[in-house]
Amino acid sequence: MNGTPIAPPRPTTRVEAKECAGAVVESLPRERGQRLPYPTNASRVIYWRYAAPIVVIHLLALSALIPAMFSWWGVIAFIVGVYFYGGVGINICYHRLLTHRSFVVPAWLEKCFVVVAVCCLEDAPGTWVAAHRLHHRDSDEQEDPHSPLAGAFWGHLGWLLVDNPAVRSLPVFERYARDVLRTPFYLKLQRGVLPFVIYIAHALVYALVGFGLGYATTGNVAEATRISASIVVWGVLLRTVAVWHITWSVNSLTHLFGYRNYDTKENSRNNWLVAVLSSGEGWHNNHHAEPASASNWHRWWEIDLMFMWILALERVGLAWDVVRPREHRKASSAS
Repeated sequence: MNGTPIAPPRPTTRVEAKECAGAVVESLPRERGQRLPYPTNASRVIYWRYAAPIVVIHLLALSALIPAMFSWWGVIAFIVGVYFYGGVGINICYHRLLTHRSFVVPAWLEKCFVVVAVCCLEDAPGTWVAAHRLHHRDSDEQEDPHSPLAGAFWGHLGWLLVDNPAVRSLPVFERYARDVLRTPFYLKLQRGVLPFVIYIAHALVYALVGFGLGYATTGNVAEATRISASIVVWGVLLRTVAVWHITWSVNSLTHLFGYRNYDTKENSRNNWLVAVLSSGEGWHNNHHAEPASASNWHRWWEIDLMFMWILALERVGLAWDVVRPREHRKASSAS
C-alpha cells in the first residue's frame, strides 16, 4: 500500500457531493509560506465570539495548577473526558458521522452524540461541518480555512481568532452544511446561545456529581466542595482545553510532520503523537486518501480506536452503512 495513491470510493459526503468531494491525485507535498485565505488577509478583524471564550477558558483552566484544586477524582474525570468528549463528540460525531457521512445511526443517537460534541465548546455542528468540508475542498491551498502552510500558529489556532466570512457566514452554512441544518435541533443550535447553555449545564452536572462523590467519601461539606471544584476544573475546563488542542493538532501538526502512505494532493501526514492523543484521527494522510471511510486504520499498527467504537455500534445494530477503506472492501469481496 505504501506510496500507492488511491481515490475515495465515493464523494466525501452523501449529500452536496460536488462541494465536498475529496478526490485524490498524485502530487508532491506543498511548501510552507503560502498566504492566508483572502478574506482574513484583507481584513484582520478579531472574531470575538471565538477569541473571548478561548482566552477565558484557557485562563480558568490554569487554576488546575493550584494545589487545592488537585484530586484524583479530577484527574480521572480529565482522562476519561478527553477520550469520551473528544472521541465520541468530535471525532466520531462531528467528523466521521456528520461531515463525511461515513456511517448512519438512529436519529436519537445522533442527537445524543451532538450534545456530547457541543460540550467540547467547538461551536454548533453546522459551523464545524462547513469549515471541515471547506478544508477538504481547498486543502493546503490558499483558501483552506486552516492550512498550517500559511503558518503553524495560523493552522493550529490563529484561524479561529480572525473573522473569515468565507468560512463563517450564513451563505457558507447554507451551501456546505445544508444537510445538517435540515434537522431542526441542529438549526436551533446554530441560531442561538443553546450550545453555551448546554456547556454550562454539563459543568453544573459535574459540580453536583463531584460534591456528591466528595461528601459520600469524606462526609465533610468543605472537602466535598473542594472535590467538586476540582472535578469542574480538571474534568470540564482543563479537559476542554486539551480537547481543543488535540482537535487543532489534527489541523496543524498532521499537515506538517509525519509520514505519508499516499501521494495525495495536499500535505497531509500520518502523525503518531496526534494519532495516540486523538484515538485515530492522527492517521491523517490515510483520511485524506479516503475521506469517506469511517476508518483511518490502513496498516496493522495504525490503530484507530474510534473506528472500533463504530464497529461496536454496528455489531449491536446501532450503526449501519459503515464505509470501510477501499483495500478492506476489496479483501472482503474477494473472500
